Amino acid sequence: MEKSDKGWKSKLHEIIYEADTPMGKWFDIVLIFLIIISVILVMLESIKDIDAKYHNILLALEWVITIFFTIEYIARIICIKKPAHYIFSFYGIIDVLSTIPLYVSYILAGSQVLLAIRAFRLLRVFRILKLVRFLGEASQLKNALKASRAKITVFLFAVLIVSVILGSLMYIVEGEEAGFTSIPISIYWTIVTLTTVGYGDIAPITPQGQAIATIIMLVGYGIIAVPTGIVTVEFGKQTKNATSAKEGTYVHVNTQACTTCGKEGHRDDASHCYNCGSKL
Repeated sequence: MEKSDKGWKSKLHEIIYEADTPMGKWFDIVLIFLIIISVILVMLESIKDIDAKYHNILLALEWVITIFFTIEYIARIICIKKPAHYIFSFYGIIDVLSTIPLYVSYILAGSQVLLAIRAFRLLRVFRILKLVRFLGEASQLKNALKASRAKITVFLFAVLIVSVILGSLMYIVEGEEAGFTSIPISIYWTIVTLTTVGYGDIAPITPQGQAIATIIMLVGYGIIAVPTGIVTVEFGKQTKNATSAKEGTYVHVNTQACTTCGKEGHRDDASHCYNCGSKL
């Protein structure tokens, strides 16, 4: 009996946690399809005219999908030896948060809108498309951002100082008549203009203010390129270091998940889990 249990649990684990097998790939495709449908249902429910006409149908479909996700969540816990590793993992927390809102809605009215959090489950598409194979590039980008954080922090601090100065100047030049009712509001307008967003809710009306606004907009285009350049330089350094060390930028990993702790992203030639050491 124990041997039989081990067999079906192993098969269930292969289907749910691994996307390299035909059944595992189909399971993930169906799962992502249901997640997309679920998010669309939540969006449709937020439209009053549609909800008034099709409320019962939308609710019934949400319950069908919620029950499927509940069964899936329980199955994920059952088929690994150490469920706590999955329950408290990133995907585990997202899975439970995307499952309980409809149940909680009977206690807290309106909490079903939190079902939109199911969109985070679409991150599982990385497993299906095998984008996990590009961990090398992702690691280099992460290191480049980390190495750039001091320069970018100084840059942002300088931008903030410029925004405070120019915002205060615009408050003095334009005044309340043009919508610059306070220095914080003026700083908000400066940042919006500097980032080339330009909501248009506030606009200078005096020639002096318009001249300052023109300068801010021109400076904004130059500012956009600065953080991009900083990160690009650091990324180039990371690539050069990886090449010189003969490490390569392509990490050969697969979607095989450990049956003990549920960790994914093992090397193709790995025989044991990198996290808990269990045999794969």
